[in-house]
Amino acid sequence: MQRRNLFASAVITAIAGLAGNLLYAPFSTAAEPVITVHKTPWCGCCGSWVEHMRASGFEVTVREHEDLSPVRTRLDVPQALGSCHTAEVDGYAIEGHVPASDIRRLLEERPAGVRGLAVPGMPAGSPGMEMGGRQDPFDVVAFGQKGTRVFQSHRP
Repeated sequence: MQRRNLFASAVITAIAGLAGNLLYAPFSTAAEPVITVHKTPWCGCCGSWVEHMRASGFEVTVREHEDLSPVRTRLDVPQALGSCHTAEVDGYAIEGHVPASDIRRLLEERPAGVRGLAVPGMPAGSPGMEMGGRQDPFDVVAFGQKGTRVFQSHRP
């Protein structure tokens, strides 16, 4: 009889521990915020950038538009920083082929006055713009209330 009680007690303790882990697990691990990518239906490099973001652990939602101008206007992306796609993540705008590591840094540091990051144009070697061994230098530009500044330089 005592053995049966011991076994029952062990089972109840194990179930309670498992239930506790299931109940509190979502609160103990911080998930990456979802990135919403706005792109045109005909751009292939945008799809490659989306795959870069997914491979880097981000959950990505894609929305296709014929014209991205209204999206860029809504997100206050300066026209001079334009590229082929615009994304939103946790209140920030991301324009063009910004590396996932720079987005993570932005989300960790949350610099004052920064509205978003951009990689103007479509530099070879940036995420989604891989061209064999070619890698052009490029800057990730922070933009916001105080204008623009280089957030991160990428040099081969």
